[in-house]
Amino acid sequence: MVQIIPAINAETWEDVVRKIRIVEPYVDWLHIDVADGTFTPNVLWHNPRDLIDFETKCNVEIHLMADRPEDRIGSWLQQPVKRVIVHAETVRDLQYLAAQCRERGREIGLAADSHTSWTALAPHAETVDLLQILAVHAGKGGQEFERHNLVKIKHLRAAAPQAIIEVDGGMTPPLAAECRAMGADIIVAGSYIFDHPSPKMAIRELAY
Repeated sequence: MVQIIPAINAETWEDVVRKIRIVEPYVDWLHIDVADGTFTPNVLWHNPRDLIDFETKCNVEIHLMADRPEDRIGSWLQQPVKRVIVHAETVRDLQYLAAQCRERGREIGLAADSHTSWTALAPHAETVDLLQILAVHAGKGGQEFERHNLVKIKHLRAAAPQAIIEVDGGMTPPLAAECRAMGADIIVAGSYIFDHPSPKMAIRELAY
C-alpha cells in the first residue's frame, strides 16, 4: 500500500478550507498547491497569512510553485505546515532552503516538473527529505498524467534507493499502481479524489 495525500488546488482560501474539510477525516497529510503566477501560467491561493490560527488534524505540505523560493520560504514555515516542496527549476540555493526548514523543525522536498530530467533530483537525495516527480506541468489541476514520468520514477529509484519519492499529477488508481511498481512511496491526487462521489472511497482506490 502506498501513502495517498490529497492535493488542494484552489484559487481562494475559502475553497482551500472547503476541500481540506472534505478529506481531513481520511488522511494524515494534505498537499496544498501554491502559485502566484511567477513560475506557473495561473494563479492559485498563495497567502501564508491565512494559515495563522488555522487548525487541522492533518500535517500540511506546501507545494511552492513560485520563483525565488529563498525569498519566500520563511513565511510558510508555520503551523500547520510540516513540509515545503520547492522546484528544482527555481532553486538557487538548496542548502539555504534546507537549513531554513530544519531550523524551524520542518521538512523540505525537491520537485521536478514533467519535462525536467530525474537527474535534477537524484544528486540532492541526501539533502532533502523527499523527492517529487510532477507528472504534469506546474500549476493547473486536472491535467493528464504524462507517461514518460514512469521511466523517471524508475531511474530515480535506482539512483536514490533510500529516497522517499512522491508522484503528483493526473492520478487514477491504475496509474497509482504503475507509479508504485516503479518505486513511488507517496501518491498525490486532486481531481480524482474531489470529483469522486465518495472522496473516502477514492483515497482507498488509489492506495490499493
